Amino acid sequence: MAEKKEQSLEDQSLEEIFSDLEQTIKEMEDGEISLEKSFRLYHQGMDMLKACNSKIDKVEKKMLLLDEEGEEHEF
Repeated sequence: MAEKKEQSLEDQSLEEIFSDLEQTIKEMEDGEISLEKSFRLYHQGMDMLKACNSKIDKVEKKMLLLDEEGEEHEF
């Protein structure tokens, strides 16, 4: 996971971010981590969720098609 952290969230695919998020959650559930590390992981997880939401929003916008009269239709 350390290598993927060096890659920006914008450059990662949704699948990569979800995988990293799953690892972060597992690490937090371990219970053997310090409070400071727990807060850091929580912050990283929230950043990952925001990046996922942004990527999903972009895909949804691309899936809206405009017809000849300028009306939006879902793809």
